Amino acid sequence: MVHLFVPGPVNVHPDVLAAMTQPMLPHRSTEFETIFHRAENKTRKVFYSQHRVFLTASTGTGLQEAAVRNFVDGSMLACVNGAFGKRWYTVASANGKQVDKLETDPHQPITSELVTDALEGKDYDIVTVVHNETSTGLMNPIQEIAAAVHSISPKTLVCVDAVSSLAGAKLEMDTWGLDMVLASSQKCLALPPGLGLAAVNDRALARAEHVPNRGWYFDFLRLEKHRLKDSTPATPAIPLIYALDAQLDRIQEEGLENRFARHSAMAARTRAWAVERGFTLCVADSCCSQTVTSIDHGSKVNFKALNSFLIERGMRIANGYGETKDIVFRIGHMGETQLSQLEELLAAMDDYFDQVGLTLG
Repeated sequence: MVHLFVPGPVNVHPDVLAAMTQPMLPHRSTEFETIFHRAENKTRKVFYSQHRVFLTASTGTGLQEAAVRNFVDGSMLACVNGAFGKRWYTVASANGKQVDKLETDPHQPITSELVTDALEGKDYDIVTVVHNETSTGLMNPIQEIAAAVHSISPKTLVCVDAVSSLAGAKLEMDTWGLDMVLASSQKCLALPPGLGLAAVNDRALARAEHVPNRGWYFDFLRLEKHRLKDSTPATPAIPLIYALDAQLDRIQEEGLENRFARHSAMAARTRAWAVERGFTLCVADSCCSQTVTSIDHGSKVNFKALNSFLIERGMRIANGYGETKDIVFRIGHMGETQLSQLEELLAAMDDYFDQVGLTLG
């Protein structure tokens, strides 16, 4: 088996994979509704929220679309400093929404000061921001951004993409005043792809009641009606619900704070190794991701050859994303990955660079 040190999908624990092989149940049955109810309630702990969590057969991008369809009747502000912030902007535009863009250098965070300036004199329905940008290995200061929105425009909803950070870095939905937080299964939750999770508070759900043309599949009011019956409007991804139920028990057994500390330690080790090797880090320590590290090699590394070398040793890393392809490589350290496994990866990379004679000043 190849261990995936990529920003998702990630390896899934055998016990969780085994949970998916349980016999199918009718999704309107009492037996399945019991499992669905249990999983949804446990998921709230990961969001640090008392509010509902919608479970959908989709990736996080589907829930980006759900946010703009359910909450935007006027205009919105999309914060963009990476590929996935830009995707949310593109999704909004594709849905015909009036969307303004607050864009920064992809190596710099979205700050509360920038958000404050962008909100002056505006009346946006929502602000969207990505917590953790896997394209650059950057983590935005969500708590400070949310505080700025509440101060300047208290009626504006704060919607956060936590696809690559939920269960890997602490994000307190209720305490920070976040109205919607979305994620998907294949990253820090360490589940197979295909399950979307959206925590939505009462204020946001009430807003949706007044927005026309919410669509059907991702209509939060329809999802809520069925959630109250421990179900979904359409057939759910039953094996993934089984897996979620099992994995949430494993996460709670480790302890969320311990899980966050493990991710943080792996991030620190990776960054220290990169600096020791003479590489350039894509973002500053003050805004670095806990779940993926982006390392600029200035086109000096033959990424295909490096990854082939690693794959032969049962490991795999990721190339740069978009414009940074073959300029940056990314090391994902999320999900079930342990520090000892990361050390094996870094040792193998050292072996490769030593063999090819790569030295950086």
